[in-house]
Amino acid sequence: MATRKPRSTKRAARGARRSSAANAARNAAVRGKQKRRRGTPETLRLRGLEPSFTVNDIERSLRFYTDVLGFIVIEEMTDGEVLQGVLLQAGVCRLGLSQDDWAKGRDRSKGDGMRIWCKTAQDIDALAKRITAAGGQLDGEPKNEPWGVRAISIKDPDGFLLSIYRDK
Repeated sequence: MATRKPRSTKRAARGARRSSAANAARNAAVRGKQKRRRGTPETLRLRGLEPSFTVNDIERSLRFYTDVLGFIVIEEMTDGEVLQGVLLQAGVCRLGLSQDDWAKGRDRSKGDGMRIWCKTAQDIDALAKRITAAGGQLDGEPKNEPWGVRAISIKDPDGFLLSIYRDK
């Protein structure tokens, strides 16, 4: 059975010197930090983020994400025998792709003004070589960004831009 050691006299004396006002101020500061951290109303705390892209040609996009980038298919959605969507995974991250039904027109642009940043622990230069060897076209060479990462960028067949980076 564990026993508790009595407080030393020096330590007990230090604690006694602290005023009740100081204790109250310290406790209020601790409570204030908790409120700021949690927020009122409570802030959103996510455990994952799974974007989904509506694509023009699901088969072409599926080949790009699996054969070129290296995602794996974890779920397929069909309408009878026709593939309508897939859920892909790379590491712990997931990405959905769904076939455009053209309800909003065949000429709508996709991917404009959007970029997905993907963090990895892999070697960026080796990853760039693997992607280009698989037929992918990088948007420039791997580069060091001013905020301390090494990154590559690539556009998918519909113009969605992905930047894959690693902390330096």
